[in-house]
Amino acid sequence: VQLQASGGGLVQAGGSLRLSCAASGRTFSRYSMGWFRQAPGKEREFVAAISWSGASTYYADSVKGRFTISRDNAKNTAFLQMNSLKPEDTAVYCCAADFGLSVVVDGKVRNWGQGTQVTVSS
Repeated sequence: VQLQASGGGLVQAGGSLRLSCAASGRTFSRYSMGWFRQAPGKEREFVAAISWSGASTYYADSVKGRFTISRDNAKNTAFLQMNSLKPEDTAVYCCAADFGLSVVVDGKVRNWGQGTQVTVSS
């Protein structure tokens, strides 16, 4: 599966952004999806994940209650709605896909999309 993330940009603290991850291929609905981010000088960190059906989701503590991951299997797209953004959310955000929610949460995924920059100003 090939992944393409979009929707990043510059936003003020407290604002919102919605990221999209478009996938190619007919097997999208079989993959669990995830979002990761990497800030300058820091290691990549897990943000959120969603199971193939959308029934299960998992979030990093730092974004719980502010970010929502979702998917539309009919459109081969996953989303990350980000509300109440903080300057510390500034990073390059990447989407990822693999079989099994735990695989995605652990970051041991085999399919990565390119990143989209999110910058939150104070």
